[in-house]
Amino acid sequence: MEALRLEWPRDAVRLWTADAMVRQGLVTTVCAPAGTAAVVGWVGSVQDRLAGARALLGAFDRPGAEPPLPPGDFAAVLIYRDRVLLMRDAQARIPLFFRETGGRVTAVSTAARGLGRPTELEPRYFCRYLTGNMAQPHARLTPFAGVHRVLGGEVVELSAGGRLRGRSVLRGRRAGDPAPPDVLRPGEAGQDLRRALEQAVGRRLGRTTACHVSGGTDSTSVALLAARLLDEGADPDADLILLAGRFDRGELAGERPYLTEAVDAVRRLAPAARPVIVEADDVADFDDFEHHAGDSDEPHAHAFRAPFWTRLHAVAGDLGCDILLTGCGADPVVDTNPLHLHRLARSGRLRELTRQARAVAAANERGVRDIVGTHVVRPALPLAAERFARLVHRGTVLGGLGPFTRPPWLRPGFARAHGYRAASIAESRFVFGSRPEQSLYDAANYLAAPDPLSWRHAQQNGFFLSHPFLDPEVVATMRRVSAEAAFRAGRPKTVLREAMADLLPPRIHGRTAKIPFNDLYVRGLRGHGDELVDLCRSARHPLVGEMFDVDTLCRAVREAQWGMGDSYSWDRVNCSLALVVWLERLGDRRSPVPGTVVPVTACS
Repeated sequence: MEALRLEWPRDAVRLWTADAMVRQGLVTTVCAPAGTAAVVGWVGSVQDRLAGARALLGAFDRPGAEPPLPPGDFAAVLIYRDRVLLMRDAQARIPLFFRETGGRVTAVSTAARGLGRPTELEPRYFCRYLTGNMAQPHARLTPFAGVHRVLGGEVVELSAGGRLRGRSVLRGRRAGDPAPPDVLRPGEAGQDLRRALEQAVGRRLGRTTACHVSGGTDSTSVALLAARLLDEGADPDADLILLAGRFDRGELAGERPYLTEAVDAVRRLAPAARPVIVEADDVADFDDFEHHAGDSDEPHAHAFRAPFWTRLHAVAGDLGCDILLTGCGADPVVDTNPLHLHRLARSGRLRELTRQARAVAAANERGVRDIVGTHVVRPALPLAAERFARLVHRGTVLGGLGPFTRPPWLRPGFARAHGYRAASIAESRFVFGSRPEQSLYDAANYLAAPDPLSWRHAQQNGFFLSHPFLDPEVVATMRRVSAEAAFRAGRPKTVLREAMADLLPPRIHGRTAKIPFNDLYVRGLRGHGDELVDLCRSARHPLVGEMFDVDTLCRAVREAQWGMGDSYSWDRVNCSLALVVWLERLGDRRSPVPGTVVPVTACS
């Protein structure tokens, strides 16, 4: 989907923006004597997008300036008299790409498919994509040769004529920066998290705000803070919608009492809040998989889950919401960071490591050896640990298959020719890094909230998803919390519970486990397994046969259908299935060029 497009016809910069998205407030354009800014999303505050765009244009007015990137979910193009800047916020929710040839950029767009050619693909990208489901947002490669991604937190500088001058990552507000020493003690951590989370929610409130509400601690906390801020008069004309999917049968029916309690608690704070309950018993993963996986701009590893979210988001769009808040990211961000055990091992504090590993094992009903292997040994030697697991679990396609090693259905020749090993090393270093306890937060940003689906439907629905728990200031707050303050045996998310103690209803405040969506996945595979196998066997794109041993991939689908494997191996199957469908549908659609030409005052 193209929200904007920048080109240099006859060496004069020209900017187009999508009419519909401008009317919906999803694209904001400001012109000033200094230049022109086109912002997709929002900067600073959802409710004052014009002020945010002007502030961004002013902050980078001086050549060479590298101010901290402001908060927000945005991709922006800033056009000055002597240069052009392309940038995204650190969380990288909204895409931005450019086509480059011989050091000169010829076009910029929010749609990679709009810049690339279906006949000129980049095989190295597919190797990186197949290493795991976090690869897309933090790799510069795209599926199309010559088309590059602007990374999260990155600023790309071009000359006025489109010459590529440089790329830099602004780290003023990035969640992955080295943290200050652990300074927050048990009494302070909850207060600081509450303050940071309130500010994150407040920045994201629109005129009609929807909140996902599931009955869990995370989504309920976001909805309660939104209700409190609206009740305190942040905007008397603002509306709050409580959006929930309800299941009356299967495992997920057990969430209904918690959902009811969460909605009641929010409405006590904001009686005008409107609960919108969407019946979802007939939804299963992989419903209409060809559409959800094939129409995306890039291969979408989580396309199998799209049917459920599409139904909820369509309802929010019909109600006129201009933003939808989720609880995504809370699990890795505000829970105890288990990779601090790796830090204890590195620093030689083995007695403390043993004590804490025993406590974590007891709280999770796992063995100490399992905890140490997962959080100390595997981060230190991720590829070796996975190769060992494959040897131990040989005999099936999915046995022992983790997120980095080559899946058996990826042909060895293709993997060698196009850098699969280098891609798996890069992915493992991104996930764990030299300090895994710090890398957790960067990795969590991409794992917790993969929402290409939201982006693809933004123009139709009129809103973007936003995730307060992944706000840079919330992440920075939690990175200052000591392990002692964050961990309580048998009570996950201790700091969040402390922060929200006065608002969370007792039943939700005290719950320690939430029912996962496994039921939807199992039901979907059982219902669509034959169809998915047929999709693989009937694929005609030449890259499918070159890349995959289709018989082995089909066996993997069957094993997943029978319940074999685990979440890691299922993710590898889901990624590959999405890629097969995406390649088959590659030539079906191209993004339309936006229709309104924006005057570029600095260059006119």
